[in-house]
Amino acid sequence: MMSRLTDRIVVIGASGQLGSDLMRVFADLPAAGVDHASVDIEQPSAIAGMLSDFEPTLVVNTAAYHNVERCELHPERAFAVNTVAVENLAAQCGDAGSALLHVSTDYVFNGRTTSPYTEDAAPDPLNLYGISKFAGELALRHRLERNFIVRTSGLYGVRGSSTKGHTFIERMLSQAAEGRAIRVVNDTTCSPSYTLHVARAIRAIAESEAFGTYHVTNSGHCSWYEFASEIFAQARITPELLSVNSDAFPSPVRRPRFSALRGAALARIGLPPLPDWRDGIADYLAERVTR
Repeated sequence: MMSRLTDRIVVIGASGQLGSDLMRVFADLPAAGVDHASVDIEQPSAIAGMLSDFEPTLVVNTAAYHNVERCELHPERAFAVNTVAVENLAAQCGDAGSALLHVSTDYVFNGRTTSPYTEDAAPDPLNLYGISKFAGELALRHRLERNFIVRTSGLYGVRGSSTKGHTFIERMLSQAAEGRAIRVVNDTTCSPSYTLHVARAIRAIAESEAFGTYHVTNSGHCSWYEFASEIFAQARITPELLSVNSDAFPSPVRRPRFSALRGAALARIGLPPLPDWRDGIADYLAERVTR
């Protein structure tokens, strides 16, 4: 019997906020999770060992060097993880007969638009993080035909982020509990996405076996100020929330002002859109009280 892509799965970055939810979503499948301590994707020998040990039909790569400020300061690290390691992973997956699903970012776009980016939009990254991630996409496509690229945006999950600390929601709730005025930018727009919703969509994409590029975010988009306002409305708290321009937070890093994504490719393969971004907040808030 011909094998399916989901017969044997390895999730790289399984202890991260998206990786941990992928492991939950794949719980009824033969899925193994590895983290940086067990498999350093910058080391070709570590990748070779992983592929030999697990013989995966599908590798899901959530690992990235994604602190935007650090990428500007350490471009060699950004390209080592986000480009070179991805290219080597793709080449070795090809040799081993494994497909690869790689998680990318809305930061491959320049943000000079007012409507959400679909999968056929031309990337034009503004910063080192976006450049290194787009270069990783190109390297993957060059090295491996059997690939999925999943771009997402504004991720938050109950696991949190190992490098960024608290998620945006937790940061907002923490600042509200401290009773201080909270300033949030009103001129930067994205598609904030709950990792459990994204993980469920990734499973559906993998099961479709329709290789290609997908935008996977909660539906709709908002400014970070609108995001914060909805968080507080659903949490039923009323802190002092101030709407400010991004100039209030000077940064040496250029960021796209509008990086919302729309998943046209999901519809083309018969998959439904993800829940609205407001529903993502509701489900996150409901889950965090049980943790």
